[in-house]
Amino acid sequence: MKIIIVDDDPLVVNSLKTIVSASGIEVIAVGYNGIEAVELYKKHKPDLILMDIRMEKMNGIEATKEIIEFDPNAKILLITTFQDDEYILSAINLGCKGYILKQNIQGIIPAINAVYSGNLVFDSKIISSIQKPSRKNFHGELTEREIDILLLVAEGLNNKEIAERLYLSEGTVRNYISNMLEKLGLRDRTQLAIYYYKK
Repeated sequence: MKIIIVDDDPLVVNSLKTIVSASGIEVIAVGYNGIEAVELYKKHKPDLILMDIRMEKMNGIEATKEIIEFDPNAKILLITTFQDDEYILSAINLGCKGYILKQNIQGIIPAINAVYSGNLVFDSKIISSIQKPSRKNFHGELTEREIDILLLVAEGLNNKEIAERLYLSEGTVRNYISNMLEKLGLRDRTQLAIYYYKK
């Protein structure tokens, strides 16, 4: 796996690079603001970009928007010290694949691997900071079981984890998710998570 790290603090960049490299992941470039993030992504087309949110010249949200416009399949994992609902929802709406806190050092490598594998990752502290929509928000759109699955998709669980949590087979979970996507006119599980948080 080849990744790019972007943060406006050189000490943070070096620390993240050390942690990531020690796990066997190749850091092919580093940057210090959103403009550099966009330029580096277009130049190197990495497997994943690990990026701070609050940066001068262009912040991580703005950079995410430009990168996603360039490559809709870009895997972007945002890392920050700020638990801000507005930032979180903006990041999800734009299509970033994860959002974790810098304090969660031990969670960085698992988060990178999870996003690389196609899963959504949101730090548990971030998930708990967002006001959850109530079940009645989905009345008439989804069944109770579909809502159960939607909640777990929004928490970043993969099909196997959802199946284990709800005592279902992976095939059954896949079928539920396919039906939900068709019913709601959505493209993928990222959009399901966005649908959940918008509600």
